[in-house]
Amino acid sequence: MRRRLERLRPLLWLGIAAVLGYGLLVHWWWTAPMLALGDEIAALRDDELLLRMEGEQMPQLEARLAEVRAAEAANPGFLAEPDKDLATAALVQRLEADVRRVAAHALACEVVSRTPIDAPSSDPYPRVTVNIRLRCDSGTLGRLLHALESGSPQLFIDNMALNSTATFFGGGGEADSRVDVVFDLYGYLRPPPRTGIDAAGAPDA
Repeated sequence: MRRRLERLRPLLWLGIAAVLGYGLLVHWWWTAPMLALGDEIAALRDDELLLRMEGEQMPQLEARLAEVRAAEAANPGFLAEPDKDLATAALVQRLEADVRRVAAHALACEVVSRTPIDAPSSDPYPRVTVNIRLRCDSGTLGRLLHALESGSPQLFIDNMALNSTATFFGGGGEADSRVDVVFDLYGYLRPPPRTGIDAAGAPDA
């Protein structure tokens, strides 16, 4: 048995030497670089496939972008003016026109003040705000608020405060039953044109 082991010992040493030689020479100098190259080629193929898929989807994305732009252009909820200054002037003109339309006479509703303000907002679209103070009788005020919020472009009312004037005119002693009201009147500017494909996924206003 011992002699048989003695005869096999050179073969064992030869096998060990072959394994060490592969590990030190063949694996590190040939196999490992080839495996790394194979991984790099696989990654490049994945990138190529991704780019090809994106290229195939490009017409659909461009069509969706065109739909979003058309919807934004036709949306009556946005103010028509291109900037805040013009939009502020148009908003005040809209208020004054609605006052004249719903008021039976000049004293039924008076515009006491209109002050543009830069109110902080987390809204996704640029907001144009004017602080309004009116003195109106209750019936006219109700019609005016309805006209402002139901017209086009769409306007919004916020931070409203009502106070009765409770004053009397001299002479005949006739009471002024009008209401003194203060509120913020605001609307939204149309968003600027977008050129990125990511706009195709944006929600409509």
